[in-house]
Amino acid sequence: MIILPSKTLLSSLVVAALLTGCGDSKESANPVVAEFSPVEGTIAQLHAALTAGTTSCEAVVQQYIDRIAAYDRTGPTLNSVISVSDEALTTAREQDEALAAGESMQPLQCVTVLLKDNIDTADMPTSAGGLALQHSQPEDDAYIVKRLREQGAIILGKANLDEFAFGYQGSSSVGGQVKNAYDQTKGPGGSSAGTGAAIAASFAMVGLGTDTGGSIRVPSSLEGLVGLRPSLRLVSQDGVVPLAHTQDTAGPMCRTVEDCALVMDALVGYDSASDSGQRNSYEYDAPLVASAYEYQQVTGVPASYASGLSATALKGAHIGVVRALFGDGESEENQAVQAVLDSALAKMTAAGALVEEVTIPNLDTILSTYKSVSRYEFCNDLTSYLSAWSNELDGHYTSFQAVADSLEYETRNQSTFTFYGSFCGDQSANTDYQLNLIERPIVVRGALMQALENLSEAGVSQGEPFDALVYPSILGLAPALGSSPTSGSNNRLSPFSGFPALTLPAGMADTDPALPVGIELLGREFDEQTLLNLAYGYEQVAQPRQAPTFTPAL
Repeated sequence: MIILPSKTLLSSLVVAALLTGCGDSKESANPVVAEFSPVEGTIAQLHAALTAGTTSCEAVVQQYIDRIAAYDRTGPTLNSVISVSDEALTTAREQDEALAAGESMQPLQCVTVLLKDNIDTADMPTSAGGLALQHSQPEDDAYIVKRLREQGAIILGKANLDEFAFGYQGSSSVGGQVKNAYDQTKGPGGSSAGTGAAIAASFAMVGLGTDTGGSIRVPSSLEGLVGLRPSLRLVSQDGVVPLAHTQDTAGPMCRTVEDCALVMDALVGYDSASDSGQRNSYEYDAPLVASAYEYQQVTGVPASYASGLSATALKGAHIGVVRALFGDGESEENQAVQAVLDSALAKMTAAGALVEEVTIPNLDTILSTYKSVSRYEFCNDLTSYLSAWSNELDGHYTSFQAVADSLEYETRNQSTFTFYGSFCGDQSANTDYQLNLIERPIVVRGALMQALENLSEAGVSQGEPFDALVYPSILGLAPALGSSPTSGSNNRLSPFSGFPALTLPAGMADTDPALPVGIELLGREFDEQTLLNLAYGYEQVAQPRQAPTFTPAL
């Protein structure tokens, strides 16, 4: 079940016949609604087509399965999908029957989702990309998967990743090396590599990734996607294979801002689980929120991110450009990135935004002093995750050490397991770990708020506060296949502070083939709405995303 199963493909003629058969009367009644195309298709387009009867959910799901079969294991062989759900088509048929019976359209009705394969599903194993866990079958869905299903989403399958979410190469012992959808000689970034490549290639409508240090934003940048790392305590971590529980969060990866906003509407919400990570304060040892009411009081989640979007959000916005994070401009790749971002900033200005440079105080010291805590947390966190359910039925390993000793993972990660294994057990006396747990969030949050509020070191206002800070998501373009991208340290600011960061396409670099360049927006804690609004405003005026050319319509 882990390797993509062989599927009987519906021919394009059969799909066309299905659509045409119910389309004649609909066409005259509502001629503006076109047949749905999975290539670059949006949720709004899908729901319009379902409402008009120009397609069915079953036909749509089959189209995505056909695309995976045609392009992921053959053709460009992106290696982005580990498994396809045996239940997806059955669920689609059930949804068609429900709509035919007069039931209301759900917010994510028939929306196909590919999950990074470190997010639990009760109907598919969760391997984290490692052969050691290829048969590991959690007993229930992750909280965020439950939320998606409740709103009508169809979990299409599991996406490949950089094994155990360790890095940016995008390779695993279960799924192999993921390739970039825009150029198969290039890497996809990581660790949410498969999600990035699959959504870029329209193998599903939307995807979920996880981000400990940059694992949503890096592949989103390289694959021309909108990728949101939410505020750290906003989205439940229940049922997500951990890398570092004090930095991990899941988030959406989509082709449009609106689709990401709709997914965020489903992901947020109070979870009573003990490993939700939904604390009532940013301190690592703060108690969990005790109720849905307290969760709402702490986070201030809006009724709907999607309904709050504004196409004119850039007009009057104040955007702070962190030039210190743009790179030195010495390499051709960095020059290309800077050129695309400067063009993007000019478009923001033309759309009515006030774009000014801003300095994050002590930035060099922050990026050189503090580090990710994954080295200190992975061993204990993985054991806690694996021991949370009995292995009587699936025989899964129940500890970090058992996984490490199995050697059932890529050879390149043997040294990583050895290194992480040196930090098993009580780390309360580890001064470096405590520095990053206690001091780091205070310092980084303070520096970012000083920049966002546009204050001098003395706390005196220097002008209107900024709505968001902007900088390149990464400093280079997609790397050679099997390599990690030149990411720089920009992706650290969000996990080090717990503030949200959103990557979106800034434009395309002048390469052959053209490669995407991402721009990152960082905002105040729990202010995802502003980031989504600014991104939506830019998307509307710039139309920056271009589809890859190697995975056209079947």
